[in-house]
Amino acid sequence: MNSKLKEDSVDFLFKAILTLNTMEECYSFFEDLCTVPEIKAMSQRLVVAHMLSEKKVYSDIVNNTGASTATISRVNRSLNYGCDGYEMVFKRIAEQEAKGKAE
Repeated sequence: MNSKLKEDSVDFLFKAILTLNTMEECYSFFEDLCTVPEIKAMSQRLVVAHMLSEKKVYSDIVNNTGASTATISRVNRSLNYGCDGYEMVFKRIAEQEAKGKAE
């Protein structure tokens, strides 16, 4: 855990996010909480991280996402030296998708 991030207000934010149950609830909450550019920036970073985790090259990522090479580098640094949050989420999404296909 990043000690620079840990504080009561961030805990409250994460508790709020953990109460969301559906995609529609997520849209409602995040549209109230964030600006459209903030949401798009976060989603772009997530897509960049996913593409990097799939060993895509920077030029393909730039072409597919419009992300700058600086953004891609920052995301890559998080993938390599961060808290493994991206990896955890990608694994869980893959498990959910596999479970959904099996049902």
